[in-house]
Amino acid sequence: MRIIKDFAEAREVLSRNAHPQTVNVSPRLATSLKVMFGTEDPQAAVIMIINEVRRSGDAALKEYSRQISGVTLESIEVSRDEIAAACNKIPRELLSAIETAASQVKLFHQKQFDAFMSGVKKMSPGTVARVLDQAGLYVPGGTANYPSSVLMTAIPARAAGVKKIVICTPPGEDGHIPDITLAAAFVAGVDRVFAVGGAQAIAAMAYGTQSVPAVDKICGPGNIFVMLAKKLVYGTVDIDGLQGPSEVVVIADANANPVWCAADILAQAEHDGMAQSIFITTSEAISVAVLKEIEICLNTLSRKKIIEESLAAFGITCIVENMGQAVDLANLYAPEHLCLYVKDYDKILSQIKNAGCVFVGTHPTVVIGDYVAGPSHALPTGGTARFASPLNTTDFVRLMNVVDVGTKMLAKYGWVAATLANAEGLTAHARAVGIAADNRRSR
Repeated sequence: MRIIKDFAEAREVLSRNAHPQTVNVSPRLATSLKVMFGTEDPQAAVIMIINEVRRSGDAALKEYSRQISGVTLESIEVSRDEIAAACNKIPRELLSAIETAASQVKLFHQKQFDAFMSGVKKMSPGTVARVLDQAGLYVPGGTANYPSSVLMTAIPARAAGVKKIVICTPPGEDGHIPDITLAAAFVAGVDRVFAVGGAQAIAAMAYGTQSVPAVDKICGPGNIFVMLAKKLVYGTVDIDGLQGPSEVVVIADANANPVWCAADILAQAEHDGMAQSIFITTSEAISVAVLKEIEICLNTLSRKKIIEESLAAFGITCIVENMGQAVDLANLYAPEHLCLYVKDYDKILSQIKNAGCVFVGTHPTVVIGDYVAGPSHALPTGGTARFASPLNTTDFVRLMNVVDVGTKMLAKYGWVAATLANAEGLTAHARAVGIAADNRRSR
């Protein structure tokens, strides 16, 4: 991990206000893109994929599955029987863990939704809430399984009352979606599951194909191609955000346990080589202890190479003079996850403005939030926590205004509308108000 002791340098390094418009890819990926699409630009490749899916529908999905993943699909949709049967194919303890996590996530989001709807009713008679009809959820897969992402996206949608919930997720090398993912879909109440991933899955949910229905909103994390596809289809559908590589900021004071701090850094770094782990502490002794613990633990972990790649490229340790500087850096970076390994975490929490999810308490580990605490782990990344929120039930609801124009309103405010309309040169507007007023007087 890079070590920074100068506060001004730390501020410069952690500032993310200028979001790059270009996407950098590895030489290996650039070569693959050139072979498949004739370009090294991932956004240009995604545009080609989206256009082809719009033209050819299911045929394009199957061809891209064969071309990109090397998987030949007979059917894109997973049958309801196969989804239900998956619950009996995984260990009972694993199914119980999925069900317990689902219960926690459902409890949190149901309370959240009830509170939201109660607030809407208090706003005014002219504001009503309408739940989206169809939500499309993207769940990463292919090389790894993410049943937790199924729970964290589908259950908030179900708690909001979305009528139809569909999931797209890449199949494994055998052409099938893992039983653990299907079991999570069954427990979460997902309506339909499709074995399709990447940018083509996003295009399918945005525009519809012979098998995949067009939805109202697409949610869920994915790789760079998924993120670019969501960006490009926005406007045809709504999206939850542009989630990039996972990230954590760990703030520690002199009393922090370096073993716990190192554990959260390692857990974050094992996501992928682009995961970002930032450690900020007021104690140089703690920083030395944490880095030593990371070094000791590395050889015991299955994803050692990924962790090393992540920490070498994006790991940063900042040693600051006081907790005020630590908070300033955290708010500047606006992380997806923020862990407070500090004695007075309530006081520090009150000063935190920008973070997707903050972890406090005696053992503020991110992992509990990843799986079972209740709030969704679909969080804003890339500094967007400055203005974006975690995925929640309100993502699946839109507000609609209702204006009741009766005789009293017309008598009281008609002249205001007509005066403003005439001032703007919109005489048809003014005439419409006048006709309504004349009609009222003639009765």
